[in-house]
Amino acid sequence: METDELLLNMGPVHPATHGVLRFKLRMDGEIIRDCEIVMGYLHRGTEKLGEMKTYLQFIPYTDRLDYLSAMPNNYAYVKAVEELADIEVPLRAEYIRVLTLELNRIINHLVFMGSLILDLGANTAIMWGFREREKALQLYEMLCGARMTFSYMRIGGVREDLPEGFIPKLNDFIKDMEKRIVDYEQLINGNEIFLLRMKNIGVINADEAINYGMTGPSLRGSGVNYDIRKLEPYSIYPDIDFKACVRKECDSYARYLVRMDEMKESLHILRQVADTMPAGDIITTQKYGIAPMTGAPSAVMTYFPRIFTPPVGEVYTRTEAPKGELGFYVVSDGTTKPYRVKIRSPSFCNLVALPKMIVGLKIPDLIAAFGTIDIVLGDVDR
Repeated sequence: METDELLLNMGPVHPATHGVLRFKLRMDGEIIRDCEIVMGYLHRGTEKLGEMKTYLQFIPYTDRLDYLSAMPNNYAYVKAVEELADIEVPLRAEYIRVLTLELNRIINHLVFMGSLILDLGANTAIMWGFREREKALQLYEMLCGARMTFSYMRIGGVREDLPEGFIPKLNDFIKDMEKRIVDYEQLINGNEIFLLRMKNIGVINADEAINYGMTGPSLRGSGVNYDIRKLEPYSIYPDIDFKACVRKECDSYARYLVRMDEMKESLHILRQVADTMPAGDIITTQKYGIAPMTGAPSAVMTYFPRIFTPPVGEVYTRTEAPKGELGFYVVSDGTTKPYRVKIRSPSFCNLVALPKMIVGLKIPDLIAAFGTIDIVLGDVDR
């Protein structure tokens, strides 16, 4: 039986698109023959805002990119400025940074797990995931007073040291979370309906994933062992024992499993950081001909001048954010504001591979594959 092709708009107002994203689907009956992704509904000009603010003023804007993983966004930007100006960071501050980054990785993957299962028609997982997410957010609230947009990172360190009693509460969270992940896997991994919706759906092989520029768990789910924390180590990651989580099945189920494995590895990292946190010494700098600030926070912050003019130059730095490679390209012309800021966001680069995954499938398969890409529209449109 021959059918006419139908052009179907899915979104930009649709719960399964996770924001204002639009799919233009060319349908042959129930089969997807082509998919065009329409972005830009949430564009806020973040890069140009970065060129209008001082280096310090731009930090809160990075929170609003991937707002589910604000700490890694803060870190990627300040790391770029530190490399640009050759600013040394205290060792204790680096430990605190990695602690916050891995805690945010767990938070991100909890939201991923819950929203994916919700998209597939079940709601237990999202209630469980948000239960543990709330405990992690309470740790952040204890640390810096915020729950989603933190602005905790500073150029040269972090805003303030760990509060009293933080490490014991973190250890309690780690112990509880290790048990909860077992519960998640018992609930989800062997579920017959879940397996039918995920296995052999949204397949993209290693070569295709690389050519589309995919990174992070979405790439490692295609069997590519690419983790920037291992390949180009930064901060204290060279001194920490952990492994890059890789699956070779190349389908939606593999991308899900990679993130579940990563939560276990992040807990392993958090335990090491909590056990080996150094006391640290006061570190100041005489750069730019300005004397160290009296009463500068000890151990967690290098002195940073209020009027900061880095040397003329450019830098590109990349980090392993929860969704993939997050890179900042910053150009300095020697003034108090960046001449150019360019953001390489993981959600945008991973999303462009989706049409390749879903041609020949049906709309419910699109929902499943799209959920395993794990995007945030603020990170896509910028």
